Amino acid sequence: MGPAPPGEQLRGAAGEPEVLELGLEGGNKEKVTSRKRAKTEPPADGLLQPVKLSRAELYKEPTNEELNRLRETEILFHSSLLRLQVEELLKEVRLSEKKKERIDAFLKEVNQRIRRVPSVPETELTDQSWLPAGVRVPLHQVPYAVKGSFRFLPPSQITVVGSYLLGTCVRPDVNVDVALTMPREIFQDKDGLNQRYFRKRALYLAHLAYHLAQDPLFGSVRFSYTSGCHLKPSLLLRPQGKDECLVTVRLHPCPPLDFFRPCRLLPTKNNVRSAWYRGHSAPESGSPEPPTPHYNTWILQDTALESQMHLLSTVLGSAQGLKDGIALLKVWLRQRELDKGLGGFNGFLISMLVAFLVSKRKIHTTMSGYQVLRSVLQFLATTDLTVNGISLSLGSDPSTPVPADFHQVFPVVFLDSTGHLNLCADVTASTYKQVQHEAQLSMALLDSQAGDGFHLLLMTPKPMVRTFDHIVHLRPLSRLQAACHRLKLWPELQDSGGDYVSAALGPLTTILEQGLGSRLRLLAHSRPPVPEWDINKDPPKHKDSGTLTLGLLLQPEGLTSVLDLGPEADQPEAADFRQFWGSRSELRRFQDGAIREAVVWEAASVSEKRLIPQQVVTHLLALHADIPDTCVHYVGGFLDALIQGPKELSNTGEEALALAVRCYDDLSRMLWGLEGLPLTVSAVQGTHPVLRYTEVFPPTPVRPAYSFYKHLQERASLLPRLDKPCPAYVEPMTVVCHLEGSGKWPQSAEAVQRVRAAFQLRLAELLTQQHRLQCRATATHTDVLKDGFVFRIRVAYQREPQILKEVRSPEGMISLRDTPASLRLERETRLLPLLTSALHGLQQQHPAFSGVARLAKRWVRAQLLGDGFSDESLDLVAAALFLHSEPFTPPSSPQVGFLRFLYLVSTFDWKNNPLIVNLNSELTAEEQVEIRSSFLATRTQLPVMVIITPQDRRSSVWTQDRPSAQILQQLVILAAEALPVLERQLMDPRGPGDIRTVFRPPLDMYDVLIRLTPRHIPRHRQAVDSPAASFCRGLLSEPGPSPLMPVLGYDPPQLYLAELREAFGDLALFFYDQHGGEVIGVLWKPTSFQPQPFKASSVKGRMVVSRGGELMMVPNIEAILEDFAVLGEGLVQSVEARSERWTV
Repeated sequence: MGPAPPGEQLRGAAGEPEVLELGLEGGNKEKVTSRKRAKTEPPADGLLQPVKLSRAELYKEPTNEELNRLRETEILFHSSLLRLQVEELLKEVRLSEKKKERIDAFLKEVNQRIRRVPSVPETELTDQSWLPAGVRVPLHQVPYAVKGSFRFLPPSQITVVGSYLLGTCVRPDVNVDVALTMPREIFQDKDGLNQRYFRKRALYLAHLAYHLAQDPLFGSVRFSYTSGCHLKPSLLLRPQGKDECLVTVRLHPCPPLDFFRPCRLLPTKNNVRSAWYRGHSAPESGSPEPPTPHYNTWILQDTALESQMHLLSTVLGSAQGLKDGIALLKVWLRQRELDKGLGGFNGFLISMLVAFLVSKRKIHTTMSGYQVLRSVLQFLATTDLTVNGISLSLGSDPSTPVPADFHQVFPVVFLDSTGHLNLCADVTASTYKQVQHEAQLSMALLDSQAGDGFHLLLMTPKPMVRTFDHIVHLRPLSRLQAACHRLKLWPELQDSGGDYVSAALGPLTTILEQGLGSRLRLLAHSRPPVPEWDINKDPPKHKDSGTLTLGLLLQPEGLTSVLDLGPEADQPEAADFRQFWGSRSELRRFQDGAIREAVVWEAASVSEKRLIPQQVVTHLLALHADIPDTCVHYVGGFLDALIQGPKELSNTGEEALALAVRCYDDLSRMLWGLEGLPLTVSAVQGTHPVLRYTEVFPPTPVRPAYSFYKHLQERASLLPRLDKPCPAYVEPMTVVCHLEGSGKWPQSAEAVQRVRAAFQLRLAELLTQQHRLQCRATATHTDVLKDGFVFRIRVAYQREPQILKEVRSPEGMISLRDTPASLRLERETRLLPLLTSALHGLQQQHPAFSGVARLAKRWVRAQLLGDGFSDESLDLVAAALFLHSEPFTPPSSPQVGFLRFLYLVSTFDWKNNPLIVNLNSELTAEEQVEIRSSFLATRTQLPVMVIITPQDRRSSVWTQDRPSAQILQQLVILAAEALPVLERQLMDPRGPGDIRTVFRPPLDMYDVLIRLTPRHIPRHRQAVDSPAASFCRGLLSEPGPSPLMPVLGYDPPQLYLAELREAFGDLALFFYDQHGGEVIGVLWKPTSFQPQPFKASSVKGRMVVSRGGELMMVPNIEAILEDFAVLGEGLVQSVEARSERWTV
């Protein structure tokens, strides 16, 4: 069962306006003339209203303060709105003064407690018997044997470092970093070697942890890894009682200043001896020890804590704009999940980057927070630190290493003011490329000056599963140990202290980037932060630190190529190509005569081609890293099953759609070339969802089996037989055929309709004579059977909507006024063809559009809400994901597009904003601003869901009649509940489980369930849970011409629904999934249960009762339920009353 909303949520669907009140009722109420009443009258719930000012307030002269603020806004911000938004956000994330006072008081107590911790006499490092039983060393001591001795002495200095003192700390996770300088007496000369320093650091923390845990001041004392580095644990202290969530104090032991000589910690030096680490003799004579750049950096980081703090406090000082900018950048990083785990681009790096830009005069201390944000994003977007590193160092000391030395061992280089420490040592090339990519997207968004740019940039979360087209989970992580052996990564393991995940990560991403080539735009990785652990437990092992997750952002242009071309056979690069691809590489001769190495991937359908990256990833990981495909969990095509045809397990319908479109193109050419029509054809335009690639289950060529039908000779047509199951559902594809204008067209609406009917007959005759097509003409359309597809051609005259608008007054004056008939005709003959054409073009630009739109419609209909939304409105919501994808890139897979559809539906402010879908980029920025202003001014006259397109800028024709406020609210609730469920499933490395969960409708909210017999459901095999067996639907499998037109649009459940709504629409609402649904959900309207005065004209479904001596009418529930069964005799299996809530 899918995620069911609270049972009462849809209750308002039957008429209660409280569920989603958009203030649409206000339009017809009496106007309020009193100015006083206008001021005090409350606005519609949640609806934005203009502020009403008195004349004196409106024309009051601005004060000096206001003028200064306006000038500042003009110089420092895009607009006043942006300034207000930034200020509100900063208020939200800043710490209040009261909380700062409580944190300061807690820090003083922590300081006193630490200084009171007793000393421990000197022992060997390997003799840890002095440690109490209630604490474990927070470090993997492998190998255990190490020289040196340890004693505990209280710290010589306790210093608060980090963002708290600088004023750049942001909520909700408030962390205060405290550096504990360990006394010099603890250390010996060679403590930089073989992890001795890190062992002493860990023992120091363990002793502190044991004694602080006894203190009632602390509610929680736990260990954690500093930025995910397993050689550097830290101790987390939280207050007792209600303040436990107020702050987390992180204790970082560090060595005395100048204890370690920087020249011994250069990136080219070795400080972990192979003989000690690997447990065998020293390397052969002549082979040098491998450098340990990361190990050296982690020691240097501890020596530089205070100097970095002094640098940042000097730069930031009292420059509030810089602090605001850093706070905004931290929010930006957090929304994109870039600051997590080992190698994350965290807030400290951003602060140092701001200091660097200030030193280079790229940022001035008088800038606003927004300008700092822009400047840093601009720098990140245009600077590649993987190629050209940067340095805060100003000196020209010849002993200081140059950036080129760091580039040899680190992928990303950003040196501190000493020139010895690479601040970005842990940042991988993939992470920096992701930061750069996000900065480029953000700059494009800011430069576009979009009205909702602030919200998209800083308020929209970008989790990995919603950002990347495909996701790869590698588990168990222990397999990466074998990968390190296969890739010969012994030096990297030695450098990282045995962290095989970090050691293998860089080489693996490089291999995959090379293999995916032009299919890949960006490859990112995510390592979940290692959770905290209790002080009496061993630290988590590498294999327990979650899952390694890779995100693939794909290029739609190269995605579906089945061929990877290599060098020519006689080129020296051919050997490298063969070695890289292994058995997949083969020699091939091409049409130009060249003989080249090539790799060919097996993929027949478009859906299989979309998953070629899966074949690439699994092959390369098995070949180069010894990771079998059982350990690679690839998430890319799990949702494809929902839009696969009943008997098509390898494709998702793109081929069938393309076949139908090609058949339509042939028919279009036939219509253009017809001879004998009195007027020539001026345009042929498709309007059916198939012709814009958004039909959930595309039609296939049909050839009916005559045993399923009665043959009506006189009409040359077929009739379903009652003793057979319901035949296959065949829906004609609508095509509009415009005829040229002529003075001979009549000027009255009725005469135009008669002429059109004559044209329909003539069209059928000519198509039969000239092209031997099976046709059936009616007064309104001509059905044409071509190659197994049925097209419904409607002849249109361009002036007919104008004629229908003409209204003649008693005086004979003619005026133009929109009528329901004129609006409907204009929608069908002008707007719908234009929309279909635009979406057809969108599909050519973005091949994933079809899959996303079809998944979206499949989900909405599976929730039984399909009848509440027009096809076109859902197609336009899906199109918005591609045309206005910010802050994402347009989706390249149906999976990520569907997740974004759920997010858009559940978070968009439908009350106060129109969804503008700028097809073909026809609307300028100024026109969009004008549309939004017009929307707010006329909101109460517009439908609850407003979708604007370039051809429909005012009225939102595709949502004019539906959805209702309650149906839209129900969709929003269901989308909000389905999204986290589906994202959790896709991000579960053990597999998604039952992916159809979110597609199953919640049935517990309905008052009555009408269950249908599958025998008479023609689309039974399209159900979410496809039946193992169903009935034969009277189609012949082998193709061939059919002399008779199949039965069109015959769907008994839909016909039954129409009857139910006509008979009981005033008493209940009916919900059904047209794709094979076996259940009709019924909700009683609460208003229909209010007793009404007796009227002979409205006794249907009601019974007469006496109330207070008066005859009143109330619904006769038992009789209505019986009528449900009688109306659907043969189709209805059972009628189940689920609720006794409605009694009279």
